[in-house]
Amino acid sequence: MAVLALRLVIIGRVQGVGFRAWTCRQARRRALRGWVRNRSDGSVEALVIGDSEAVEAMVDACASGPALAEVRELRRDPAADDGSAGFHERPTV
Repeated sequence: MAVLALRLVIIGRVQGVGFRAWTCRQARRRALRGWVRNRSDGSVEALVIGDSEAVEAMVDACASGPALAEVRELRRDPAADDGSAGFHERPTV
């Protein structure tokens, strides 16, 4: 099993629509590790770590987001595994 770590930045109407809680649920369903947080610029940032197929499925899910979200752009960059246990929300930065 190849482990992949990606940093995602999701841009659009993604705050105030339950995006972080939805992301946590989606990540846990896929047995992923990492975190999600709001950013002061109005975007959402996530670190997603796990099986490469599950990570790619998570990227696809985040491209749409929860029902009330309107994702305009999703940026993805390789990231280092930060040793996260589980998947959780972090404070806004």
